[in-house]
Amino acid sequence: MIPSPAPTFTVGPPPRHFALRIALLFCAPLIVNGFAMPYFPVWLSTLSLSDFEIGVVLALPMFVRVFTAPLAGVLADRLGERTIVLIWSGCLSFATAIVLFFAPSFWPILLIYTLQSAVYSPYLPIVEAIALSGVRRWGFDYAQMRVWGSIAFIGATMIGGWLIGLIGGAMVLPAMAAAFGLTILMAIAAPRVGRPRRPSPITALTEPPPQSLRQTDLQLLLVGVTLVNSSHAMLFAFSAIYWQQIGYSGMQIGALWSAGVAAEVLMFFFARAIVRRFSVWTMIFSGCLLAVVRWLIFPMDLGFSGYFVLQCLHAFTYAIMHTGMQHKLVERVAEEQEASAQGLYFFYTGIFTAIFTFLSGYFYAWFGVNGFYSMSVVALLGSCFAFAGWYLRPQRLAAAAGKTS
Repeated sequence: MIPSPAPTFTVGPPPRHFALRIALLFCAPLIVNGFAMPYFPVWLSTLSLSDFEIGVVLALPMFVRVFTAPLAGVLADRLGERTIVLIWSGCLSFATAIVLFFAPSFWPILLIYTLQSAVYSPYLPIVEAIALSGVRRWGFDYAQMRVWGSIAFIGATMIGGWLIGLIGGAMVLPAMAAAFGLTILMAIAAPRVGRPRRPSPITALTEPPPQSLRQTDLQLLLVGVTLVNSSHAMLFAFSAIYWQQIGYSGMQIGALWSAGVAAEVLMFFFARAIVRRFSVWTMIFSGCLLAVVRWLIFPMDLGFSGYFVLQCLHAFTYAIMHTGMQHKLVERVAEEQEASAQGLYFFYTGIFTAIFTFLSGYFYAWFGVNGFYSMSVVALLGSCFAFAGWYLRPQRLAAAAGKTS
């Protein structure tokens, strides 16, 4: 999907079964996410927490991990072996998952879940970094390893939906704890590749961005795309609660969540052909504008099939827009500044998503499902920033200057 230079091979063979072990390593944290993202808010609602309190519990950890992930990334990059941080992350996350069983009310839950987010935050980025080391050193195919994580996410959401229908929200904490236990086992089995040749993207957040990333048009585009990404906040926080309230079964809710991820995977699969056929700007703006439409339509009485189709728009509102943004970063940022570019992308996405997850608690409490209209406003604002980035791009300004001279 993303153009890259020819891989640099190291002397000596890769660790045994590297691709298989990385594929399994991707599966573990995405199984956690497959249970937590759709169904942790459902568990919170069973405790009679208000919509505002649910928004706070989901938002505060997002703020925290924006800062804890880079610090853990620095530690992982400086250690002789990054899997040490993976093992500690998995163990501490599992411990907090057990403690959550004994959290009876809002404040203990907020404290423990925030701590869990802090210790879990570096896990998936470090897995990504180890996988990319294999791509650079030995030429492994990143997509073939990463896709199994997405498949695991789909499987977890479907199993979670079945369990929600069977025993209700009580299934969430045991499922999350079991999945965190799996992250420990997979971290122990992870391939050891030694010290990284390049810093991880999250590590780059601890340093000021290079000059190329401070260009006005690129900053505007980054802000625009990440605002559109953050417009998904209410979907992540309250969609499962809403679908449960209107009578959908756990399996139906799992199917709706899986539809979005499956559409995203398919779009990534065909991304190379799409890039050859359409411009990067077309990809970015199609995602921006369809996000506006998606949240305008969401409050309507669509029925299960309508929501299923709407969920498939995730292929555009995230996957194709994200692919276009990555191509634009490759085009505008030097290879040695790659980590800084990805780190800044991570930072903007994390901060904006945290802000709008917090606000979605208010919007959903005040307006119910009509609160999704506010996410359409966020997506429209992001579209305007992205358009400003396009308008101020150097090629257009140079062409305009040439016509007037």
